[in-house]
Amino acid sequence: MQIPDVPPQLLAALSQAAAGQRLALVGGVVRDVLLHRHHQDPWRGLPDLDLVVEGRAADLVERLPSALEHQLGQAVPMRQQQHGRYGTVAVELQLPAQFGGIWLLDLASARQEVYPQPAENPRVSPGTLEQDLARRDLTVNAMALMLPSDAVAKVQLLDPHGGQADLAARRLRFLHEDSLRDDPTRLLRAARYAARLGFDLAPEALEQARTTLAEWPWPWHLGDDPGEAPPALATRLRMELELLLEKEPWPQALALLQQWGGLGLLDPELQRDRGWRQRLRWARRFELPLLTVFVASAGEALLLARRLQLPHRTIRLMDRLHDLCSRLDQITDLQDAPSFWTAVLETPGTTPEAVALAVVCGQRPRRQLLQWLFHWRHVTAGLTAQQLMAEEGLRPGPDVGRRLSQLRRERLDQS
Repeated sequence: MQIPDVPPQLLAALSQAAAGQRLALVGGVVRDVLLHRHHQDPWRGLPDLDLVVEGRAADLVERLPSALEHQLGQAVPMRQQQHGRYGTVAVELQLPAQFGGIWLLDLASARQEVYPQPAENPRVSPGTLEQDLARRDLTVNAMALMLPSDAVAKVQLLDPHGGQADLAARRLRFLHEDSLRDDPTRLLRAARYAARLGFDLAPEALEQARTTLAEWPWPWHLGDDPGEAPPALATRLRMELELLLEKEPWPQALALLQQWGGLGLLDPELQRDRGWRQRLRWARRFELPLLTVFVASAGEALLLARRLQLPHRTIRLMDRLHDLCSRLDQITDLQDAPSFWTAVLETPGTTPEAVALAVVCGQRPRRQLLQWLFHWRHVTAGLTAQQLMAEEGLRPGPDVGRRLSQLRRERLDQS
């Protein structure tokens, strides 16, 4: 089987460097090659290649320069970065232009995993290719293209979980009945792939999602200390959300996730919310991060932000939003005077970003908040302190500041 855009010499060099150990292409490249060759999907290109070897990936990478020189007839510049915990090596190759130029490879040692507790990080140990594929999220991502060990053999498909049949049916299936119990972030990945590829969640996968969410088998519950949440309900959940909002057709992905009940992993209010689409579109207009706006709409936004371990700056912004909305909700006499609203919105700690976030989240009074953002906050007293002292004969001191504030209020109310 030919792999589009990949020079045979590169595959031959990788096979040579494997030195008899089983080596395979895995991940998106396998899925996309099969979709393109057998189901006429458009070719999406190859940003990088993911490979798994039975053995130490670092040993293969050590042998790769000489194998490349043997296959290409010249030395190839190579950079690498090892991630020791999982035996993964990221490699950048600078091949000659006729062989595609720069190639990015991620080489990993085949491994198996066991989940000590639901939603915790798995315990990992060396394994076979088949065991490595069994760790995957979906059957369409649990296939491999075995690279030949000699120049005569051909690339072979390894498909122990029926991924090719699911590609043909354009459906997404989890690998086993405890898949979401082990790792609930797999539901977000399913939404990402469904939105990107136009696939449907298989009926049994949808039933698993709804049953698992209803049972909530994880050793942490909404309302518990956010710092005690297991990784798949905390940092890994945030990482999947970031990928969904940054790299996928997010309106479709979030709509599917909500349809399946998956937004309940974050917050019950988000699962019931029907206004997220409009808010996220407003977020883009205000150049606010989509994840920040999405989390800010939760019923317990600060708790969710802490559980997802959002950056400290984002959590401070959420605090400011909470304080601002509390102050605005206490105002019963909605005056029209710009100077009144400027005084309300220019208290210490309130920032333009917090006001913009309040607008996007639907806080009232919307018109006055927008006026302050785009006009009122830019209005000045019309002269400097030095000019004021010269014109009115004032001495340096607090009276100058008070008079400048008064002049600014007058100009605001005349605007």
